[in-house]
Amino acid sequence: MEADIMTVKEVAEYLKINEKTAYRLAAEGKLPGFKVGGSWRFRQSDLVEWIERNKGVEKY
Repeated sequence: MEADIMTVKEVAEYLKINEKTAYRLAAEGKLPGFKVGGSWRFRQSDLVEWIERNKGVEKY
């Protein structure tokens, strides 16, 4: 089992963004995540890859 699963709150803290922004980006499919029982969850390793792919690119 992956030990790097994060909640919206943890992702917001990790990315230094507002929780509402993290939720919105996930809901729009712009942030890599998945739902478990209606709650968003994220793999830290997916976020690291997403950051690497998107650094220097202003999409949001």
